[in-house]
Amino acid sequence: MTVRQVANYLNVDTKTVYRLTQKGELPGFKVAGTWRFKREDVEHWIEERKHAAAQREVE
Repeated sequence: MTVRQVANYLNVDTKTVYRLTQKGELPGFKVAGTWRFKREDVEHWIEERKHAAAQREVE
């Protein structure tokens, strides 16, 4: 997936995808200097965030 595809998938701006990736929060890798993402990695990242949010609500 490209940055634009991930941004559309997450319903966020491309700047947000770049920021999360550069901070190491969103898993991605570079191919010829361009960020790429595996769909399953993005989906796993979403599930982790859901789980973390649910844990905070319980506390």
